[in-house]
Amino acid sequence: MADIANIYRADDGRYQGMTYNRVGRSGLKFPAVSLGFWHNFGSNGNYDNMRAMCRTAFDNGITQFDLANNYGPVYGSAEVNAGRILREDFKPYRDELVIASKAGYDMWDGPYGNWGSRKYLVASCDQSLKRLGLDYVDIFYHHRMDPETPLEETMEALDFIVKSGRALYAAISNYDKANTERAVEIMRQLHCPLIVNQRRYSIFDRGIERDGVKSWCRRNGMGIIAFSPLAQGLLTDRYLKGIPADSRIGRDGRFLKADSLTEERLAQIRALDALARERGQTLAEMALAWILKDGDVCSVLIGASRPEQILDNVKALQNCKFTDEELGRIDEICG
Repeated sequence: MADIANIYRADDGRYQGMTYNRVGRSGLKFPAVSLGFWHNFGSNGNYDNMRAMCRTAFDNGITQFDLANNYGPVYGSAEVNAGRILREDFKPYRDELVIASKAGYDMWDGPYGNWGSRKYLVASCDQSLKRLGLDYVDIFYHHRMDPETPLEETMEALDFIVKSGRALYAAISNYDKANTERAVEIMRQLHCPLIVNQRRYSIFDRGIERDGVKSWCRRNGMGIIAFSPLAQGLLTDRYLKGIPADSRIGRDGRFLKADSLTEERLAQIRALDALARERGQTLAEMALAWILKDGDVCSVLIGASRPEQILDNVKALQNCKFTDEELGRIDEICG
C-alpha cells in the first residue's frame, strides 16, 4: 500500500487522479468516488480479495468506505470484515478515512431490530462500532424513512449519537423531498445538521430529479451521495451480448433480476455504449461522469468484485464534462 504522504499533493488538495467535493455546507469533503460494501464484503466473499480492493481504493484516493449494519450476507459480516481490514491495514490511516454506517432496515429478530426508533438506532450504532473495532464512525445514517416512528424521535436519536461521540456527522438515506425538509428542520433546531442524503441515482433512475430532492439539497446546502450509479451493472459492458454466467444477474438475482434486461433496455444500453465510445470512455465511466457532471452530487458509491473494477471506475473522473448535444442524446435514448 502506498505511503499516503507520497500520494498526497499539497498544491491542489488531491490524491492521484481523485477530486474531493464539499459535502453541502459542511466542512467535510468526500472523494468523488467512494467504495460501497453492500456487495462482495460479506461472509460469502474472499477476504484476500476484499483486502486488495480496499488497498487499491485507498491508494487511488478513495478515502470513504460506506457500510451498513446489515450488509453481508450474513447481516453484520461486511462490518466484521471491514473491521479486520481496518485493524490489519489502515490503523495508521484512520484519520485519513471517512467510515460511514447506517441503520434502518431489518437487522435482528424481534420488535427492536428494524426501522427508526431511538432504541434500535442507538443499539445498532453500538453494535456497528464493536464489529468495526472503532471508537466512532465519521457518518451515521438513518437508512430509510419509518412510517410509524415519529420523525422527531428518529432525528433526536441521530442527534444523541453525534453528541455522545459515536459519530461525527448525522445523515439520512432514501428520504424523499418532503421528509428531507422536515428532518433537516428538526436537526437545525437541535443544532446538529444533517450533512448528506444518500439516494439511488443513475442515468436509468432519476427519482431524485422527479421528486425534487436533488434541486432542494443544492439550494439548501445539503450534500447528495449516489448509490447504484451503474444500475446494478446494467450501465456497463457486461450485458451487451446477453447475461454472462458470472454476472450479478447470473450469480445472484436478489437485487438485479433477469427480467430487468428487456430488449428495450438492451437497446438503450447499446446506444449509450456507442455514445460513450465516441467520448473515449467506457459505458461505466460515462455513467459515473454523468452523475457528477453538475456538482449537485458530491460522490458516487461504487461496488466492486475485484480491484481492477475500482481502477476502471476512477477513470471516469478524467472527463465529467458533457456537451448539450450529448446530454440531449442520453435523454432521448432513455426516453
